[in-house]
Amino acid sequence: MCGRYTITLSLEELMLFYHIAESRIPHYRPRYNLGPGQGIPAIVHDGTGNRLGELSWGLTPSWMTTPSAKPIINARAESVHEKPAFRELVATNRCLIPADGFYEWQSQSDGTKQPMRIVRKDRRPFGMAALFETRVNEQGKRMSSCVILTTAANAVMAPIHHRMPVILEAQEAEHWLDRTVNHPQQVLSLLRPCSDEWLEAYPVERRVGQTKNDDPACIEPI
Repeated sequence: MCGRYTITLSLEELMLFYHIAESRIPHYRPRYNLGPGQGIPAIVHDGTGNRLGELSWGLTPSWMTTPSAKPIINARAESVHEKPAFRELVATNRCLIPADGFYEWQSQSDGTKQPMRIVRKDRRPFGMAALFETRVNEQGKRMSSCVILTTAANAVMAPIHHRMPVILEAQEAEHWLDRTVNHPQQVLSLLRPCSDEWLEAYPVERRVGQTKNDDPACIEPI
């Protein structure tokens, strides 16, 4: 699964790397420990170019009417096209979550769990495949939320966790965001583990377990 991640690029670096024409995040800043329930940067294609906006991490579908219902932060890529909650979103509401690392907790022999940060070996940013939905709540407020797609772990992730986010390379990300691609079968082949050669993992301090800790010390190796 994916429950914490980082995007430490400046706004200028992010817009340049993803060819973003417009940003609608007025107070963007690098983030070192993003978690569910927070507003996170997301990229959508508006038909003419990539646009950067903010979505709440944790999908609240229109059918989710129970106030206490827990938002969905991850969805399994293998079945996302079959689930009523996601089927239409795969066709029309795809987005990309820019990141440069994510955290996962690895079980230790002494029963504890060691947080690990997983990054690209070349330290380049990457995009995580996601879906979003916008709806109006009972108070008339417009709400936009998202869910990050996960897939089976590759060889790097397998010793840490059995799931990982769907990470797309540049051409795959372009296809994922393309609004003219409007049938799930046209994008399902993208939803697979990324190459084993891309990633590496290193241990970080346990302070990343609390999202109130959001500073460069979170990503320092120990």
